Amino acid sequence: MGADVAVVLCRGGCKTTVIESNSDRAAKVSELALNGLNQLNAAQHLEKLSVASSLDDIDWTSVDVVIECIPERLDIKQALFKELEQRARKDTLLASNSSSFPITAIAEGLQTRDRMLGLHFFMPAHLTPLVEVVCGEASSKECAENLYAFMRQCGMVPVLVKKDLPGFLANRLQHALAREAFALIDAGIASPEDVDAAVRFGFGFRFLAAGPVLQRDHAGLEVHCAAGATMYPSLAANKEPSQCLAQKVAEGKFGMKTGEGFFKWTPESIAQEKQRYQKTLLAGLEILKSELPPVGDAADQ
Repeated sequence: MGADVAVVLCRGGCKTTVIESNSDRAAKVSELALNGLNQLNAAQHLEKLSVASSLDDIDWTSVDVVIECIPERLDIKQALFKELEQRARKDTLLASNSSSFPITAIAEGLQTRDRMLGLHFFMPAHLTPLVEVVCGEASSKECAENLYAFMRQCGMVPVLVKKDLPGFLANRLQHALAREAFALIDAGIASPEDVDAAVRFGFGFRFLAAGPVLQRDHAGLEVHCAAGATMYPSLAANKEPSQCLAQKVAEGKFGMKTGEGFFKWTPESIAQEKQRYQKTLLAGLEILKSELPPVGDAADQ
């Protein structure tokens, strides 16, 4: 994720430094970034990337934005931001890419919590245009607006999440759909394959053209209001993960990383699927190109 975020920033014209203390991973950063930039026809921007091994190697007087992409552990994130607060300029924006912890919790104990924000990317970060700018309880509106504008200049589609809810915005919507999907599998109403097909080739296909709110205006609000009145009472409302999902986890079947989830995977099939997946995302980017923010010179901001 860190390398993909670096691609976003480099393409936007920013001098970008990735801090990676593990020497093996650090050696791979430039290659990963070049692959991502090649996908976006922006390989010339690799010159803006550098790799450092520690916070001590950074000239903090020149840093305008810090984006944290370390493992999802609250204690180490809190410790990192306490150190960043001491090192970075007072006007440097501090942002966490966390997807599971409240930004308010990560910022706990900071003296300058007003400049602490969430900046949540979606994998792969350089191919998925959306990024969430998340406000914690103490986040400054001005800081949030500045980060929002910066992401637009990097060619991303930012959304402003004004309240620090679990899952922020997009993941809440995604999990609402997933809860119903897995409940339908639990009930034997549809197979995993048919659930995926219903989304990808049905209403999900239309989402490329219009989100759920705009789609209602296309179809007629009265139609969807009546349909909701009929369906909402029977929609899944469970407060725990569905049985079919929890059982896979209990069995250690986590998906590609273990060779089996709802589907079985081999190294060959994983490589083929990842290639198909990225090819489809790139095709989607091409379709949406005219609606995406132009990539500006974010380095001047």
